Amino acid sequence: MQAFQFHTVPAIRFAEGAVEDLARLAAARLGPRILLVTDPGLRRLGLIDPARRQLETAGSHVTIFDAVEPDPAEATLHRAVAAGRQAAVTGVVGLGGGSSLDVAKLAALLLGSGEPLDEAWGVGRARGPRLPLVLIPTTAGTGSEVTPVAILTVGGEEKRGVSSPLLLPDLALLDPLLTLGLPGPVTAATGIDAMVHAIEAYASASPNNNPLSRALAREALRLLGGHIRQVMADGSDRAARGAMLLGAMLAGQAFANAPVAAVHALAYPLGGMFHLAHGLSNALVLPHVLRFNAPAAAAAYARIAPDAFPDLAAIAPEERRALAFADRLAGLCRDLGLPARLRDLDIPREALPRMARAAMQQTRLLVNNPRPVTEGDALAIYEAAW
Repeated sequence: MQAFQFHTVPAIRFAEGAVEDLARLAAARLGPRILLVTDPGLRRLGLIDPARRQLETAGSHVTIFDAVEPDPAEATLHRAVAAGRQAAVTGVVGLGGGSSLDVAKLAALLLGSGEPLDEAWGVGRARGPRLPLVLIPTTAGTGSEVTPVAILTVGGEEKRGVSSPLLLPDLALLDPLLTLGLPGPVTAATGIDAMVHAIEAYASASPNNNPLSRALAREALRLLGGHIRQVMADGSDRAARGAMLLGAMLAGQAFANAPVAAVHALAYPLGGMFHLAHGLSNALVLPHVLRFNAPAAAAAYARIAPDAFPDLAAIAPEERRALAFADRLAGLCRDLGLPARLRDLDIPREALPRMARAAMQQTRLLVNNPRPVTEGDALAIYEAAW
């Protein structure tokens, strides 16, 4: 067995109503002045109120930064850091989807270390330390609450990331009740996003692909594949919501250590250039990347296909099962109501070459793909998705 390392959060709390334990679990660690990072929609809906109430009851002063947008810009992070510095905060709580959690992670890093963001971009370059950090997801998708990665949009179009174990929080607090109000399209896109994390982690060409990540990825696919249709049919089903949230978290732990690859690399230009939601961007290119990868990754895809879709176990040989897996994922995306083609979202065909060039800049992701991807390959995948 090859050597590997596995980083994850020191503590996870999963329970319905878990947010009501926030003060008991983390107020002392977070300190007397806390920055709560979220988005305007969650604040308007009152979903941040239990967390704020818990912290204030424990005697903490809470500064709320609620200006996080989807695919947050670098400028948004700097505004959050400025709010934190003005309040001299001693800890950070991120509450929301992946965008809010990513901003919270980087805010905790910059507030704690004072280091310039430009020196932290990339893998393993952040110096730290960071402020105490608690992350509370409200979507079942990104797994950001257990990953050492944060992504921002830089210069209007480019997706850029910081990857460092320093970004792992002190506590991930998972409360399925916070996901009950998720609209159907968000539930579908984030659920597919989580499935992509598990698939890419399992087949990752990273030298750190490891048995823990592979086991977590398979359990994640069983939970996500087994419950995504039910949660779309009945968004109030607490058991299904809990299974999706747990599955997304396990997939996050998997790809936090066996990193994602070409699906994400080709999805990022869709988000950066056309401001598509990250989960939808992944869904649009997913089956096409899997078909491209099949000559190199058929065995891996064939192994995990029945985890998400048990009836695929009957298909042989493995090459045929791997392609059936890609087809079934494409069908699932359609059944969930997600757009199937780039043209359905008014993405012009003449933009595809520029997208392919942009995808080639995601070298930290492409290096993990089981099959090398050239710019011509990326363009062909986008053509297939168009």
